[in-house]
Amino acid sequence: MKLRLLPALLVLLPFLSMAQFTLKGRVIDEQTAAPLQGAHLRLNNRLVKTTTDAKGMFEINDLKAGAYKLKVTYLGYKVWEAYFDLEANKSMLISLEQAPVLTQETIITATRAGDKTPVTYQNLSGKEISKNNQGRDIPFLLEQMPATVVTSDAGTGIGYTGIRIRGTDMNRINITVNGIPLNDAESHSVFWVNMPDFASSTGSLQVQRGVGTSTNGAAAFGASINLLTEAPAPEAYGEVSSAAGSFNTFRNTVQAGTGLMKGKWAVDARLSKLSSDGYIDRAFSDLKSFYISGGYFGTNTILKANVFSGKEITYQAWDGIPSDILKTNRTYNGMGYYKDYLGNENYYDNETDNYQQDHYQLMLSQRLGGNLTGNFALHYTRGFGYYEQFKDDEDLTDYLVAPVPVPGNDTMLITESDLIRRKYLDNDFYGFTWSLSYEKQKLSLTAGGSGNRYEGLHFGEIIWAEFARTAGYNHRWYEGTGDKKDLNFFVKSIYQAGSRLSLYGDLQLRGIQYALDGRDDDQRDITQSHDFLFFNPKAGIHYALNQYGSIYAGFAVANREPNRDNYTDADPSKPAPVAETLFDYELGYNYHKNNLKLATNLYYMYYRDQLVLTGAINDVGAPVMTNVPVSFRTGLEISTNYKLNDKLQASANLTVSSNKIKNFTEYVDDWDNWGTQIENSIGTTDIAFSPDMVAGAAINWAIIKNFDLMINGKYVSRQYIDNTSSTDRSLDPYFVSNLRLGYTVNPSFVRRIEFSLNINNLFNTEYETNAWIYRYYSEGSYGVLDGFFPQAGINFMVGLTLKL
Repeated sequence: MKLRLLPALLVLLPFLSMAQFTLKGRVIDEQTAAPLQGAHLRLNNRLVKTTTDAKGMFEINDLKAGAYKLKVTYLGYKVWEAYFDLEANKSMLISLEQAPVLTQETIITATRAGDKTPVTYQNLSGKEISKNNQGRDIPFLLEQMPATVVTSDAGTGIGYTGIRIRGTDMNRINITVNGIPLNDAESHSVFWVNMPDFASSTGSLQVQRGVGTSTNGAAAFGASINLLTEAPAPEAYGEVSSAAGSFNTFRNTVQAGTGLMKGKWAVDARLSKLSSDGYIDRAFSDLKSFYISGGYFGTNTILKANVFSGKEITYQAWDGIPSDILKTNRTYNGMGYYKDYLGNENYYDNETDNYQQDHYQLMLSQRLGGNLTGNFALHYTRGFGYYEQFKDDEDLTDYLVAPVPVPGNDTMLITESDLIRRKYLDNDFYGFTWSLSYEKQKLSLTAGGSGNRYEGLHFGEIIWAEFARTAGYNHRWYEGTGDKKDLNFFVKSIYQAGSRLSLYGDLQLRGIQYALDGRDDDQRDITQSHDFLFFNPKAGIHYALNQYGSIYAGFAVANREPNRDNYTDADPSKPAPVAETLFDYELGYNYHKNNLKLATNLYYMYYRDQLVLTGAINDVGAPVMTNVPVSFRTGLEISTNYKLNDKLQASANLTVSSNKIKNFTEYVDDWDNWGTQIENSIGTTDIAFSPDMVAGAAINWAIIKNFDLMINGKYVSRQYIDNTSSTDRSLDPYFVSNLRLGYTVNPSFVRRIEFSLNINNLFNTEYETNAWIYRYYSEGSYGVLDGFFPQAGINFMVGLTLKL
């Protein structure tokens, strides 16, 4: 019998030696048993083309029998290694021990809110950002957050974009990158077009609604957005991403990193190019950017340098579409329009905005002792650019150009000319930020601040004119400067007063010196200087009701200085605009148990001397913003997330609010009596662009393995364009929905391939997100000039990502 089996065994032996097995397992935190997503695995010193999933699970197939060495790495944890013989399918539970090293989050600890900070906030992880990143600007990644409304001049989310949170516009939202101010010091705004595809280099972000915690840079006068750039990957990687879609839109991104070399050194880089024709006529965008980061990441020290830059060329689409053609010609763009000498209608090809912004950051985080950590950063931002415009029949004297004699007849003068002009901005912004954090037992104490200086040069030149022999080459018709110094210091603490009660205190002192010199484009002398010293106190409590729920209450004060336009446009014969003050009250409840998360809060934001448009004009007829004594915003915000099972997850949010100005007076130009205005005392009115209801919902469904679907919806109620509460001058309510499909494969030749399909505005809704209006009185009736900004109908984007 044995002799009979021997030939059979000899035949089967080669096949047995070729048997293939599966190694699978789960990676968790040793202390908390929480799954660790994104852990990297090396098998016999070769990087496995997979990482752990949301449950910390991994699976490696088609392994031959033999001896193996498995190595697992995860940032912030000690390296795990094991040797074993594989003779059958094998399952493993791997527990990683946290390493006593500084992490990337140390850089922004001083300006971010934590679990026990009594402010209203929401975090967005790097994974969530990456999953929804299709090349659109940062505001569109935040669209599904509570109380948030976004807009795009070109209608596609690429190019000039904006965001409002609780009705608060961009120049009242504080924005930082790694704790370093990003807002333009003069306009207080952030132009995301100068940072194309920055989402690809963002590791996480936090949005604080209301005043929030003390931070660096511009005043948080309703919200703040805190971005943290990506942390180094434990292992070397490469990534190529390409996408194409509607309106001739293309996005190409290449990323690579060394991983942690010798466990301490790392370099990461990204190169991106985006282009789109835009939904609006000629509203094209040609955008380029890069990001380079390198540093040392040790047990007690992080030293990191970032250099990132963006260059944009966009065709101007700032004027919007007049309401009388909005229904019939939704893509109309009047920018660049002119008639030639034969009366033919044309559009100037180079009616473009051109700008480049370069950012340099050097950051040091140092553990100074067992309980003390320090952060220090130096930063420099260089910006230069212009926008170009064709203007026909312009008065030469408005450009400081003398009338031109007619050849052969010196007594006849040409006083008007077609011309091409450029308005330039050349600026430098530099400074430092710092913080010290102390943690021991019941006390968490942080001190920090920043010192920054902005130097800006504004000037305009005529680069061509049909008749301008009396002007020199690149004739400069105005020039003005802005010099702004900003110094702030804050100290904040959280004290654990009991097993459930935490007390919060936060005090900030901010000083500003702002000087303007020269002339504006209308030849008005803008020379002036302003000094401010603001005290911004904050306090609150956090109380844990049980292991699942907690409540918080907070009070905060914010002060905001007027921006450059508020000063340069002000009527010199009237009092100058003054600083605004906000008193913010927040009351909230958070609940988290098993698969359910719920957050709800009430807020009351009382403004003193808020700057708003009333229709008032200055001495040359330009609109000005006016301080109104009393205004307020109050509302209820609810957000929830429920994980029904491993494959299905739903989320929703709702904001209901009331946003009012007390005793509002409207001013309307009287064209029948030129130079005068009609005053209309209206009383209590709604604040412009402040919808009384904003709601969002989303469903995420992992249909089958490696294939997922996400569908969301956003509802925004009526928004008034001015502060008169007139439905004739308002944006209609709208509901818009988006769909995303994603599919992932793990072939042998690359780590992962990801396919995506995004369908935006799934139901082809016609809607507008922004507008402007000018009202006048003529021949016994009121009239308007206006511009609306419609968003694109149904459109798509198909993407492919190779992760090497």
